[in-house]
Amino acid sequence: MAATSEDDSLYPIAVLIDELRNEDTQLRLNSIKKLSTIALALGVERTRAELIPFLTDTIEDEDEVLWALAEQLGNFIPLVGGPEYASCLLPPLENLATVEETVVREKATESLRMIAGDHSPADIEKHFAPLVKRLSQGKT
Repeated sequence: MAATSEDDSLYPIAVLIDELRNEDTQLRLNSIKKLSTIALALGVERTRAELIPFLTDTIEDEDEVLWALAEQLGNFIPLVGGPEYASCLLPPLENLATVEETVVREKATESLRMIAGDHSPADIEKHFAPLVKRLSQGKT
């Protein structure tokens, strides 16, 4: 019986994850806006290991969806396990910072700045500085 109630409680999360892949832009947008709910349900390890790579690989979408994704990722540090894991958020934000639409790039850059504030000096040097260099040279 416990497995059934657990399955029932995860059903809304499964629906949100399915909506991330849906052809309907509005459904994808709604799901992106609820990414924090998905991440909380998955837990920090699965968010880092599964959700963030999934989001990184699927960054070909409508500008409105990409903008919302960039906005959400800026607030994801607690959802990936804290500042020591913040670097896992850099790949999807780096990809978003290179899209054609200016408002998406600006939102990705804003989120990158937020995340940089939580990086240690060593992590800035190790993860963030190379990202900035790649972006400035157009090498992403």
